[in-house]
Amino acid sequence: MVEVLFVCHGNICRSPMAESIFSDLIRRRGWVGKVACSSAAATRDAIGCPPHRGTRQKLAEVGIPLVPHIARLLTREDGARYDYIVGMDSENLWDMREILGKPPRARVMLLLDCTDSPRDVADPWYTGDFEASYADITVGCEALANLIAERPDMTF
Repeated sequence: MVEVLFVCHGNICRSPMAESIFSDLIRRRGWVGKVACSSAAATRDAIGCPPHRGTRQKLAEVGIPLVPHIARLLTREDGARYDYIVGMDSENLWDMREILGKPPRARVMLLLDCTDSPRDVADPWYTGDFEASYADITVGCEALANLIAERPDMTF
């Protein structure tokens, strides 16, 4: 099974949104049992909190089920468990590398790195723009799914 971990600053806005979008994508592509995902925080700021209301509202608006979720911190052990650890912005990437330590087994990357327009996903905690985050995360999740589909160990 291929396992993906999405990471953002507090694990209440972008990463649970990505986890929910990617979980829905896994279901639609018929990959249940072949690909799984979860999410975590790069900082301790919101550990134990549910997803932000803006994330919940945006996902409800587009009909994507919110995965059951309580914010948790990324751990060093995640580097050995997951195949892909996917951050939302360059600050997350720095924090992820600090937490994970020595080069992990997982491929560590930013979500939009596998698109034609690599960049950070803006943090809606600061911008209030959950629509823009949703658009970027959707594009990034589709591109990540296409990257995973090209793996030689993925048989459909």
